[in-house]
Amino acid sequence: MPASSSFASAQARPVAPIVVAGATGDLGFRIAQALLQRGATVRALVRPGNHKPAATALQDLGAEMVEVDFNSVTALTKACAGAACVVSALSGLREVIVDTQKRLLDAAVAASVPRFIPSDFCIDYTHLPAGSNRNLDLRREFNQRLDQAPIQATSILNGMFTDLLTGQAPVVLFGLKRVLYYGSTDQPLDFTTIANTAEFTAAAALDPTTPRYLRVAGEVATVRGLQKAATEATGQAFGLLRVGGLWVLGTLINVTKALMPSSDDVFPPWQGMQYLHNMFTGLPKLNPLDNSRYPEIRWTPVREVLAARRSEPAA
Repeated sequence: MPASSSFASAQARPVAPIVVAGATGDLGFRIAQALLQRGATVRALVRPGNHKPAATALQDLGAEMVEVDFNSVTALTKACAGAACVVSALSGLREVIVDTQKRLLDAAVAASVPRFIPSDFCIDYTHLPAGSNRNLDLRREFNQRLDQAPIQATSILNGMFTDLLTGQAPVVLFGLKRVLYYGSTDQPLDFTTIANTAEFTAAAALDPTTPRYLRVAGEVATVRGLQKAATEATGQAFGLLRVGGLWVLGTLINVTKALMPSSDDVFPPWQGMQYLHNMFTGLPKLNPLDNSRYPEIRWTPVREVLAARRSEPAA
């Protein structure tokens, strides 16, 4: 039976709650929203005293908000009881991605939850050498534990969030009207919006037939493709700015790490540089793509994201 047919059959039946951890973060909130829009019952796990606007908004939308001690497997097990799937959208370093997710995984197994979606949402780290990206190394480490657990697991891999091109990722430079890059202009790169990633994750959470990995890209674009998208989005001609080969970026990463004091920042400047270095190597290119698995999803192209950036009021 095709995946879309089996998914439709699953949707036709009443489903158990979907547990979402990290539901008050940007991606987690959107995943919970997308689940609710699909008619799912959502149980959002939040830390005691969480009064973020996102928590109130989800409750108003019909989600069940459950305060839980994330340091207690017993408490997490109770919170996961009766769920069809646990979706983790937690963000952090080792104590979150490895330690907290391990407790959440242990709880899901203890509660006999059939499926678990970890907080990956990134490029294909399975093809990267260890040590090339700190944050992705942590995901690899957790997933090695996940693969040993008696639960069906599905990782969602989506490349880079397209949204970052308008801010945190210094690639499309609006002020200079340049697209910055290292290495080749012809290397295909994977981009997916946060919203599309959330939509796809919600569909996958409600689909009991998902494989171990699902790979999606809202758009696959080369540097020249980004140049064209920026030009079309703004109506202004964008040029290219090659800083150097990948070895130059590697050197910049090492220098930046050496000059920066140690901190608990999840995304220091050198981490974003590591991510770009990984992408420009081509090693984590997503293949094959599973975009067609849920045909109702409309994938947002890079040009639309850049155009939205142009229409924002100036600061």
